[in-house]
Amino acid sequence: MQTGDIVAQLRAAGCVFAEDEARLLTAAAAETGADLADLVAQRVSGTPLEYLLGWTEFHGLRVAVAPGVFVPRQRTAFLVDEAAELARTLPTEHPVVVDMCCGSGALGLAMAKILATEGRQINLAAADIEPAAVECARRNLTPIGAAVYQGDLFDPLPRELRGHIDILLANTPYVPSEMIAQMPPEARDYEPRTALDGGPDGLDIFRRVIDAARTWLAPGGHLLVEASEAQAPHAITALTEYGFTGRIAESDEHYATVVIGTKPVAR
Repeated sequence: MQTGDIVAQLRAAGCVFAEDEARLLTAAAAETGADLADLVAQRVSGTPLEYLLGWTEFHGLRVAVAPGVFVPRQRTAFLVDEAAELARTLPTEHPVVVDMCCGSGALGLAMAKILATEGRQINLAAADIEPAAVECARRNLTPIGAAVYQGDLFDPLPRELRGHIDILLANTPYVPSEMIAQMPPEARDYEPRTALDGGPDGLDIFRRVIDAARTWLAPGGHLLVEASEAQAPHAITALTEYGFTGRIAESDEHYATVVIGTKPVAR
């Protein structure tokens, strides 16, 4: 296939960055031996580019992804940056970090890599309820020595982590159920609903996480979740009700809102 023909097909299908996608698909076909025409046809039909490539770029890293796995959003790099900054302030030399609802494991991987460049090591674990996500996260995290567990929220985590988690990255689903139908088809039709649907107000899973986090976080430990700007005040209210100190961090650059809860240190 000629590059011009590929670009024309992609542009007609509504791909905004048709030239870039054509280059990436051509390279993927050359690297994997896949049929280029088939890759282009799948992309035109709506299959997410990341699934066809087998990877996505997140926080400067190439992260493996696969069909049926939530694709990390670029805005979530802000959550990772906030978590890394908090880790730098912790008194422990090797903080315990858990990437919950981990999907591909991109958040934990990025945080580990950021701190490793500064000579800081973390003890990282991850968990997700979706088997495809767990398999994908293991591809990304096993090489750096992180364990990935399959199950509902905290259920599969080793009991020895209870009360010892310093940083909890919880990229919980936060799209209100009735808004799922309005999401872009690439997300709505291809990503698992469990990674998107946050219940009537988008905060159902978040509330379950903070309820359990009271016993899983170490004193002074931090919980970070992404939320919409409108949801953030309600998330802060929930954190307060469960005994956490809460604050909101926002990034105009990333168009991101992160809610941070801190477990009080007993006096």
